[in-house]
Amino acid sequence: MTQSHWQQLAAALDRVAESGRQVDFWLRDDDAAEPTAALDRLLSLVDSHQLPVVIAVPPALTGEALARHLDGHAGVSIAVHGWAHRNHALPEEKKQELGAHRPRSTVLQELAEGYARLQALFPRSFVPMLVPPWNRIDAALLDGLPGIGFEALSVYGPEKPSPFKLVNTHVDVMDWQGTRGCRDHAAIVSDLIARLRQVCGGDEEKRDQTGRTIGVLTHHLVHDAGVWSFMEALFALTAGHPACRWRTGADLTA
Repeated sequence: MTQSHWQQLAAALDRVAESGRQVDFWLRDDDAAEPTAALDRLLSLVDSHQLPVVIAVPPALTGEALARHLDGHAGVSIAVHGWAHRNHALPEEKKQELGAHRPRSTVLQELAEGYARLQALFPRSFVPMLVPPWNRIDAALLDGLPGIGFEALSVYGPEKPSPFKLVNTHVDVMDWQGTRGCRDHAAIVSDLIARLRQVCGGDEEKRDQTGRTIGVLTHHLVHDAGVWSFMEALFALTAGHPACRWRTGADLTA
């Protein structure tokens, strides 16, 4: 009998555990600005499995309401999601807030204001991680990030050589180019298994170049039933598995 996709992932994780190793997973959820039913559903789901989540918040769009709502959720980390999640690219270009379309000093000033704002709003859960809207940032900005206080950058895709620490996401649950709902579960699991092989296979130097985490990317505001069921199945499989460590924002930026 052909194994289901979940059986294949379980078998791959079992092999990692049998080798005496563990793999670091992390969950990044983007675009929270205020309390919503969708955010509560996300929080309930991660809390039920005792898993951490890094929530990327656009500083200009949020305030005390979200800060009060998230206060007391020990597993939540707050990252800086650009400034206002506003596109400044030309119509024919891919969307970008942190691009070269405005003066470098203007963009860095916004990021500094965003860093200070979220640090003040979320003093216990803030982490010095920058999550660029649409996962895009102009390379000329990177050397200005440490001066603001950032210690890690998170975009989407395999980590590439960078002057700044990258902690990327690698598996996106959303079908942005098609249905704008959940991708096929088997395809998402296939991506997880491929990343697992990258993280656990090869030599030490190669793993340093490609990264050592498996980052799962979600957007709670647009989840359909397929996404919620996928997340439930993934968390049920991995939360207690000896091969898996779900990492906090503090772990990732340390």
